[in-house]
Amino acid sequence: MFLLAKMIVALVSAAVMLAGLLADWVIPRTAKQHIYNPKWPPHAKFHNGQTMSLGFLLGALSLFLLFRMDGDLWFQFTLGIVTASYYWLSMMFAGLFPHTAWVDPEFKNEVKPVLGLPPQQFLSFVMLILLAVAFLLGYIAYN
Repeated sequence: MFLLAKMIVALVSAAVMLAGLLADWVIPRTAKQHIYNPKWPPHAKFHNGQTMSLGFLLGALSLFLLFRMDGDLWFQFTLGIVTASYYWLSMMFAGLFPHTAWVDPEFKNEVKPVLGLPPQQFLSFVMLILLAVAFLLGYIAYN
């Protein structure tokens, strides 16, 4: 069961590494709303690049902690979960800052809600729930 818990965290960590890069830079349909959005000033694109890079680094660190074989395995597992959660938690907190929105106005009609939520918010909830499930499975298996 501990291996299953680690695989769930690994899946979320891989998503942390790749989701921002793919959605904001590679996939044309969503990249046009982000790094290729002509309405975004260069400084906004700088912060988008920062977010994509940070996601990649957090995911890589989480995977490293998760599969490192020496040291306190429970601590590393837990820290891997915490590290993987930061990207999704920061996305949830981003809406608390002034003048932020899940979707820019010109894309409101293109972005379809998932179960009534903006896609990024829904994905964040799913990833955080997966991490919580992984923690519980890991706790049961390890203790």
